[in-house]
Amino acid sequence: MLVLGIESSCDETGVALVHWHDQSMPKLLSHALYSQIDMHQAFGGVVPELASRDHIRRVLPLTQEVLLAGNRTLSDVDVVAYTRGPGLAGALLVGAGVACALGAALDKPVLGVHHLEGHLLSPFLSADPPEFPFVALLVSGGHTQLMRVDGVGRYQLLGETIDDAAGEAFDKSAKLMGLGYPGGPALAKMAEQGDAAAYALPRPLLKSGNLDFSFAGLKTAVLVQAQRMVAAERAQLLGQQPPQVQPTGSSTAGFDALPIAQQCDLAASTQAAIVEVLAKKSLLALKHTGLQRLVVAGGVGANRALREQLNAACANRSVRVHYPELHLCTDNGAMIAMAAAMRLQSGLQQASKTYAFDVKPRWPLDSL
Repeated sequence: MLVLGIESSCDETGVALVHWHDQSMPKLLSHALYSQIDMHQAFGGVVPELASRDHIRRVLPLTQEVLLAGNRTLSDVDVVAYTRGPGLAGALLVGAGVACALGAALDKPVLGVHHLEGHLLSPFLSADPPEFPFVALLVSGGHTQLMRVDGVGRYQLLGETIDDAAGEAFDKSAKLMGLGYPGGPALAKMAEQGDAAAYALPRPLLKSGNLDFSFAGLKTAVLVQAQRMVAAERAQLLGQQPPQVQPTGSSTAGFDALPIAQQCDLAASTQAAIVEVLAKKSLLALKHTGLQRLVVAGGVGANRALREQLNAACANRSVRVHYPELHLCTDNGAMIAMAAAMRLQSGLQQASKTYAFDVKPRWPLDSL
């Protein structure tokens, strides 16, 4: 069985081929990815209309690329899978439209896939795939959730963010520091040179006793700290006492003129706050469920500090922790093809030759 997967939920166009025989674990045959980061940088964030138009330009050339790399033709494809949601409506419609058009032209069935299920199952593409059941930490730019996973399609929501996701906390904090878009990776790189204990930033809901997250307050704390640092630097230059700073809008003008060591310290302190909350909530979820296996998926799952902290904590508790390969942490077609293959193989869902389609920009994973 050969599955062609198409991902177009936001600002990356991904296409991949996954195949399997009988009951063997599906394997990645080939994949290709195009990121729109360079295009969106000029605007400081994703522009939905531009994203949709770029998906139109990229998806068919990428499809040809993965077929060539996999030594396959379109006639070899058995199922065409695509991201149905959640995501940007216009971007989702591109992938859905192309997938259903290909299915109709080839007389092959199609299958709409949940984007987060793709992330959730992406570690099964790695050299060290997990086994069910496990606790999953889904952590990306738009989502932060803890799930109990007992099998394909058997998901129980344990906790989620009540405001900003962890990826948003990285990106918004980075923007306050003038790091541009996408800010999260830039902040993480700067944090490598800083002192994580330099500034006492809050760990929201860390001691709440539940498994929910909140990162909006952290962004405000980073804003206030950055403004204090700028005010203190100006006061020092003028030979004055540092003023008591209260939040004044969202301006951190002058932060980029601070000594680089101070900038790195704030980046490291911000990252440390986010990582500590993610790690400790994950461990609490393992304790509550009694499970001994953790899966971390989503773009923030590539963060080195998060991996180091989770690896150390899980090793001390004899817990196995699994991640996708680094190049499969961001949105990609491989995870969509893999999720489709695993749903088909489990008998949980059948592909269909019904080519009328819709998309779900908002689609809770635990509703599957």
